[in-house]
Amino acid sequence: METLESLKSQFPRAGRVLWIGVRACRRGPVSLRQQARALAGAGLDGDHYGGRSGARGITLMQSEHLAALGALLGEPPLDPTRLRRNLVVSGINLTALQGRQFVIGEVLLLGTGLCHPCARMEEVLGPGGYNAMRGHGGLNARVLRGGLIRVGDAVAVCAAADELCADDAVSRN
Repeated sequence: METLESLKSQFPRAGRVLWIGVRACRRGPVSLRQQARALAGAGLDGDHYGGRSGARGITLMQSEHLAALGALLGEPPLDPTRLRRNLVVSGINLTALQGRQFVIGEVLLLGTGLCHPCARMEEVLGPGGYNAMRGHGGLNARVLRGGLIRVGDAVAVCAAADELCADDAVSRN
């Protein structure tokens, strides 16, 4: 019989980066990128969060939630620029990455917690936008080792002994 811990460390497949967005200033427009440099202990180079808070260095959004959010708001799947996250990924459950090390491209990350919606979602998405986002806001991550993240990069969870990930993260992608 499998333990809960062993179940939590099994993933059916790697995810994939579909979209990258950077905001130069608070409340500023989202600039779409094909790649971005992640800075250790900070965030994405050029993003207004880069350097402010290591725990929220990069924000990730689950692409599968874009359709769910649209349905909750009575709209088609949402355009990720409205949600103001840095990365949109598919194929892996971001909630399961809390407290775990994972790699994207050359970058080693630690999932630090859920990315809860802010009051701005009410403004951006309309009445009820804040509540629609609850449970669908994505994940915050700390950059442990910097490097490039590109659209199309794999999102892979590190081995159960997370310290092994630091040595072989690049070879996994």
